Amino acid sequence: MGAMTATPGASVPWLAAPGVSTGDEVKDLPSGAIRNDPLLSTLEKLWDANPMQNVLPINWVEISKSLQTLWQRELSDPAAAMQRATDFNTKLWGATLESWQDAANRFWGIEGKKEDEGRPDRRFSAPDWTENPYYETLKESYLLASEYLLNEVEETDGQDNEEQRRMRFHLQQFVDALAPVNFLLTNPAALKRAFETGGVSLAEGTRNLLSDLEEGRMSMTDANAFQPGENLAITPGKVVYRNDLIELIQYEPTTEKVHETPIVFFPPWINKYYILDLQPKNSMVKYLVDEGFTVFMVSWKNPDASMEETKFEDYMTMGPLAAVEAVKDITGSEKVNPVGYCVGGTLLAVTLAWLAAGGDENPFGACTFMVSLQDFAEVGDTAVFMDEPQVEFMEQQMMERGYLDNRKMANMFNLLRSNDLIWSNVVNNYLLGQKPPAFDLLYWNADGTRMARDAHSFYIRNTYLENNLIKPGKVEVLGRKIDLGTIEGEAYAVGAEKDHIVPWHSAWKISQVTNLNTRFALANSGHIAGMINPPSKGKGKHWVNESGDAGSAATAEEWRANATEQEGSWWEDWTNWLEPFSGEEVDPPKMGSEKYPPVEDAPGSYVKEK
Repeated sequence: MGAMTATPGASVPWLAAPGVSTGDEVKDLPSGAIRNDPLLSTLEKLWDANPMQNVLPINWVEISKSLQTLWQRELSDPAAAMQRATDFNTKLWGATLESWQDAANRFWGIEGKKEDEGRPDRRFSAPDWTENPYYETLKESYLLASEYLLNEVEETDGQDNEEQRRMRFHLQQFVDALAPVNFLLTNPAALKRAFETGGVSLAEGTRNLLSDLEEGRMSMTDANAFQPGENLAITPGKVVYRNDLIELIQYEPTTEKVHETPIVFFPPWINKYYILDLQPKNSMVKYLVDEGFTVFMVSWKNPDASMEETKFEDYMTMGPLAAVEAVKDITGSEKVNPVGYCVGGTLLAVTLAWLAAGGDENPFGACTFMVSLQDFAEVGDTAVFMDEPQVEFMEQQMMERGYLDNRKMANMFNLLRSNDLIWSNVVNNYLLGQKPPAFDLLYWNADGTRMARDAHSFYIRNTYLENNLIKPGKVEVLGRKIDLGTIEGEAYAVGAEKDHIVPWHSAWKISQVTNLNTRFALANSGHIAGMINPPSKGKGKHWVNESGDAGSAATAEEWRANATEQEGSWWEDWTNWLEPFSGEEVDPPKMGSEKYPPVEDAPGSYVKEK
């Protein structure tokens, strides 16, 4: 497999370069040699054949490539690398001595004050990580080594380019995977539980692992605890329209009067809609109905191989355009206020531009865009998964199957929060031998959907790969060239401060790429938790800028500098903005109409398809 040569600072074995015998050879190693490295090729084949890859979707080949690239950088300036390694070793010895001195002080009953390192970490919440000098030393060594490795990425280059972001992401996956808490022999809580249960926890953990291997994915929640229509997606309503791609749900009113202009939701088709209607306590649908709004919801069909020829334009014509006609007929309203969530917001923007391109009457009123991208120049960590080779590989898989397996998309999003969505489950399910918790959000996260081949390929290439939507006339849909700059009217857009999927400053750009008069709100938390935050929880905060159109700011940072912090959910700010565009208060419309009679009770059939 080749010799192993350590970098300066050899006490950090992570920086060993596999398959390299001398520094001079590495210095002149062409980039293509890394891609053709026999070690990497062997590693890739071994991991592809390993059933654990479906349970732990860690890309060890990309991690190895990143380590080799970092190794080459180190050798370009060995003196500086040696100095940084020396500094690391000094910190490591200091942390070790401090841990054992603290233990000695506790033994002698001496009150000691330990300097706060500012690194609170839920992975090390067990008392042993601070009270046992062995485990405390292990934890501090891991944290320092992780910090050292990630800092080396910046110190050896520092340019914010694609290679740098890719290296940073994969090495972050590496250090997350190697946390001592993820291994039985270095996890004090797992060892304690094994002792207390007489080894039963280890047997249960093995049983959980074997079950996940058979299923082909990691269990993140109790799959038997929830069921849409029973304890999720239970806001009363009727399916009032169905075609081959959508079911349209109309929700029953709970107030004597409702706003004249209805709301229709276009959720992402890469997930099921009921994130917006989980349980009554956190349902955005129920909140709006109780506030006197008439609410409709698009529920997308879960594609199979028979839908491989479904095109992106079909998602527009059979989605927003078909839904709005039904909503207008049922309610008698001339306008409908649309809400596009994530990919649904991108589709809504394309639909609005398509209507403008043909000079058609626009049936949509005030628009809302929730964590939605139109300009894909900056997409955060998801860019790691969206380069040309990976898209080609994705397209090859879709050609073979007719669709993209939902597990591929799920694995991508799980890696963006690997500690929370992967390694915490490794510890709970396999090391502690416990059943996954019953958590509605995680159940929804695991209840994925497939991607129709043609539509998904069109979407990925024109957004993440080529960013064509912001180029006037570059994208053509049903014979019309799309120009987002032709979109006019009123809009509310919201981003999330800690969103790894749609960076908030990119969500803000809708105020720049369209001519919409936009009120922008910034929620705290992430892509999901920042959006599903009912006011009744009394948690969270958000920022708004009262200076007017968000597009009047030159940059997102300028908008943020002039924004004011507000306690609580952004939902109330949104509904206050929406009310003036929602017409008079009228009697609630009937459920369905003569042309669109109710088909079945909500949540319908499409959401239950596996």
